[in-house]
Amino acid sequence: MKVYGVDKASTKERVAAVAREILTTEGADAVSMRRVAQAVGLTPMALYRHFDNREALLRHVADECFAEIARRWSTGIRQGTPVERLSGGVDDYLDFALREPKLYAFLFGERRDDARMFPEDFRARRSPTLNLLVEQLTAGIEGGVFRDDDVWEVAITVAALLHGFVELYHGGRIGLDEPGFRALCHAALERMFDGIKA
Repeated sequence: MKVYGVDKASTKERVAAVAREILTTEGADAVSMRRVAQAVGLTPMALYRHFDNREALLRHVADECFAEIARRWSTGIRQGTPVERLSGGVDDYLDFALREPKLYAFLFGERRDDARMFPEDFRARRSPTLNLLVEQLTAGIEGGVFRDDDVWEVAITVAALLHGFVELYHGGRIGLDEPGFRALCHAALERMFDGIKA
């Protein structure tokens, strides 16, 4: 069986890398402690020295993924007006959702006991990805582009709108090619932003 991960990485990093690769290619249901241990070259019992259980392993992978996604997205939204930066953020979001649909579904769509909850966790800035959206919306409000509003409620509305479109597209309910789908998402966001302009 193929052993994933970088040889020089720590065992814990290699375990997380294997779990992420399985999750990305096959989905969360395919990740088991036995399978991950075998791919890394450990006994199943040895794996428990690094993670207490499957849920702890998946939680670790999710936390790493969210941090990585936030780093990636933050580099692409520093130029232009608030609306242009938000538009760039939409492209980054769609890139991830369309290129890694199983990982996207696990992170943003599947029920998890440790998933962040609106409003408490979000208002406490525990969401690396939504924090980026809030920063851009806040800049728009402070710059007079958008009217003053509850920025967290606006942010979750934007996120829900995009997530809904992605779910419809993944579910085969939108009969557009990818460029057409992306254009539809941008048009929907532009309509929403028009509704909150100052």
